[in-house]
Amino acid sequence: MKRLILIGYMGAGKTTIGRALARELGLDFYDLDWYIEDRFHKKIPEIFAQSGEEGFREIEKKMLHEVGEFENVVISCGGGTPCFFDNMDYMNQQGDTIYLNASPAVLKEHLLMGKSQRPLIQGKTPEELEAYIHESLQKRLPFYTKAKYTIDIEVIHTKEEILNYVSQINEKMAH
Repeated sequence: MKRLILIGYMGAGKTTIGRALARELGLDFYDLDWYIEDRFHKKIPEIFAQSGEEGFREIEKKMLHEVGEFENVVISCGGGTPCFFDNMDYMNQQGDTIYLNASPAVLKEHLLMGKSQRPLIQGKTPEELEAYIHESLQKRLPFYTKAKYTIDIEVIHTKEEILNYVSQINEKMAH
């Protein structure tokens, strides 16, 4: 039974890398945000607008505990998921957590490509965006660094390098 759980800031590549890992390892892939949207028949921004962040985080926790029971999966979590309740401890109990680490400059570049889909950063200039990322990343790092493994996507950044790294993790888990 295998459970890989990807965490990190928005724009770190959790969904892209998670999908590739799942395909390569023959596992099912779940993006927690997509799972929530599918279950509630609403987009995340709608849920945020109707329930507020607190209400959304409650829903997110419940859905995390649902997908956290699935077997032979790769799960990519929202950027804030590890930072609320006991979510990070829960994820570490349920599987192998991997933090996709990147600098604010790299995250900014990734986010500028798809800015319109992210309500927290809409309307920000590139300079405001980088400052926002830097500030919020500082608050989230204590949670992110609780992950069992860290991949620096600026050093290990091709799909092949990441798959190789995760294969090494899998070998360690088997022994």
